[in-house]
Amino acid sequence: MDAFVITVSTSAAAGEAEDVSGPKLAQLVDNAGLVGGQVETATVADNQGAIVTALHDAISSGAKLVLTTGGTGFSTDDVTPEATREVIEREAPGLAEAIRADAAKRITTGILTRGIAGIAGSTLIINLPGSPNAVEESFAVLAPVLPHALAQLGDTGGRDRH
Repeated sequence: MDAFVITVSTSAAAGEAEDVSGPKLAQLVDNAGLVGGQVETATVADNQGAIVTALHDAISSGAKLVLTTGGTGFSTDDVTPEATREVIEREAPGLAEAIRADAAKRITTGILTRGIAGIAGSTLIINLPGSPNAVEESFAVLAPVLPHALAQLGDTGGRDRH
């Protein structure tokens, strides 16, 4: 199973800041044993078109799991959820709700993350916040359910899907 991590950060994409969250998230996915090979990574600017393109590229590469980090706040350039909404066909709101609920237990502003989750074809896409700590905490919420979610996406249930 292939996975892709996309960091959304204008400063990291321009080489003006180090991307800490993306590599951390890729390592968490790798350590969880969710993929058979290496976790692919990309960094894009906080630009809706660039994010949409990166999501489509990740799907085209065969990724079954795409995790984004960054671009989920209230700032005007935080457009990761909007870009994700352009790409997904079906929402999976429970995943994002669980991330927010868990974050709210630690910090009241945790409910401000606007990340979403959904399915594009047989690929699961989930938006995570941008801070390294939030990435680790959010992934801890997701890790127990990801194997089942990904298995369901790969299961046709004996039916042909056209």
